[in-house]
Amino acid sequence: QVKLVESGGGLVQPGGSLRLSCAASGIIFGIYTMGWYRLAPGKQRELVATVTSGGSTNYQDSVKGRFTISRDNAKNTVYLEMNNLKPEDTAVYYCKASRVPVYIYWGQGTQVTVSS
Repeated sequence: QVKLVESGGGLVQPGGSLRLSCAASGIIFGIYTMGWYRLAPGKQRELVATVTSGGSTNYQDSVKGRFTISRDNAKNTVYLEMNNLKPEDTAVYYCKASRVPVYIYWGQGTQVTVSS
């Protein structure tokens, strides 16, 4: 059974930082592309950042320079370091594991709220 479990969300003031973690089980973690996506109220789910099995990263323009995605294959975990958070970063953040075209898995999400 595949499980992706996110943690690290919470309430933070503008300008603050959070570190999200996603622990995976039931997959050969090292061969999957891992990603973070977010869903804000009234909006569609959007890509935040991805990291391939080879370590290449990709970011949404609005988070470049503020967020960093990384992975630890020994721990089957992907991270999202978020700095200088803004109210518009408020959303539920989801972890995704993908090995196209067939294997795609999602976590349950973790809430991030940026508010003073």
